[in-house]
Amino acid sequence: MSKDTLCPKLPLMKKGKIREIYDLGDSLLLVATDKISAFDVVLSDTIENKGRLLTQLSNFWFSFFEKEVENHVIATEVKDFPAACQEYAKQLEGRAILVKKLEILPVEAIVRGYITGSGWKDYQKSGAISGVTLPAGLQESGKFAEAIFTPSTKATEGHDENISEKELHKIIKPEILDEVKRLSLLLYTKAAEYAREKGIIIADTKFEFGLLDGKVVLADEVLTPDSSRFWDASKYAIGQSQESYDKQIIRDYLASLDWDKTPPAPVIPQAILQKTSDKYKEVYQLLTK
Repeated sequence: MSKDTLCPKLPLMKKGKIREIYDLGDSLLLVATDKISAFDVVLSDTIENKGRLLTQLSNFWFSFFEKEVENHVIATEVKDFPAACQEYAKQLEGRAILVKKLEILPVEAIVRGYITGSGWKDYQKSGAISGVTLPAGLQESGKFAEAIFTPSTKATEGHDENISEKELHKIIKPEILDEVKRLSLLLYTKAAEYAREKGIIIADTKFEFGLLDGKVVLADEVLTPDSSRFWDASKYAIGQSQESYDKQIIRDYLASLDWDKTPPAPVIPQAILQKTSDKYKEVYQLLTK
């Protein structure tokens, strides 16, 4: 029980950067807050209804991928949650899902279709990303001939770090990692093709998976503005950074400051928060209409 949560009477298992997880015995309740993080630091600011938008977008993608991969969702409507949740119906509506308990794999399954962000920085230094050697002469925001799998560690504190598949084999069984890679590339490719028809480029994204009776299952959030880079296809121009539909707006603002990316984070101007909120709403509407 915790007073500093949305559901103080429910058994809190974990309070993450932007989400609360409650242990309901044979299932978990995942609740997305309106908090936001950047550079792995939770900001003091919030974005109105962010948790609901991201939860609903994840639910859309879980359904979109139901033929490709099993997911961890049990229920998405509060009326279908256990009785103990019902007194928090107003707080939970639209921002919570009931899920199966999984053995979560210790890897961020990152897929990149375009070279940008930390991948671009790594490429400039070494010509590679997560041990994947890339052709010389690539330009910022350029599209790869084929999407690449560039996993990272899952840090409980501090920053995630890019890691090669060879190193990951020491942590995850090769056959499990191979399935994670196959699914990650398959899901990204299908989503990227769909989004392109809606005028959106998915530059990169991060998936998370768990094991249920030995089977790889899709978990966590899926293809949201917090886990992906969405670009406006009509404004795309190679050789430069792109305007985003995601929290890159906030990252760019923070990167312009003299801040060492350790807590506490600077306060974000209201105009930046509002622009980010508007972009979240816009990309949700474009992708789900």
